[in-house]
Amino acid sequence: MELDKLSLSSNLSHTWLIDLDGTVLRHNGHLSDQDELLPGVKNFWGQIPKNDFILLLTARSQEFEVRTMEFLRTSELRFNKIVFNLPKGERILINDIKPFGLATAISVNVLRDEGLENLKINLVKDF
Repeated sequence: MELDKLSLSSNLSHTWLIDLDGTVLRHNGHLSDQDELLPGVKNFWGQIPKNDFILLLTARSQEFEVRTMEFLRTSELRFNKIVFNLPKGERILINDIKPFGLATAISVNVLRDEGLENLKINLVKDF
């Protein structure tokens, strides 16, 4: 997918599965108690429609849960759930295509620690 534009083609609510380390926060910053938001994250978050569901994913162990959630709250990043202790490998998303043609699986890869500055949400609403 083109890195600078994420096109959402429906007026349905969306589910966002977003990796934490290296995408939203500096990779492994939690290990030295130095979490920091990456460039563009706050702006990107502001583009996510308010009724959408945000599920954060991380390989961080459960021991970092309280500190991580507090950092996210003080950074004013809204989310619905966060899953800790995930494997460090690929994240695979599989979903169906709606009968009217809407593909319901979208995937974007960003370079580690580059942030989300160049990723914009384009609400097309074709369906």
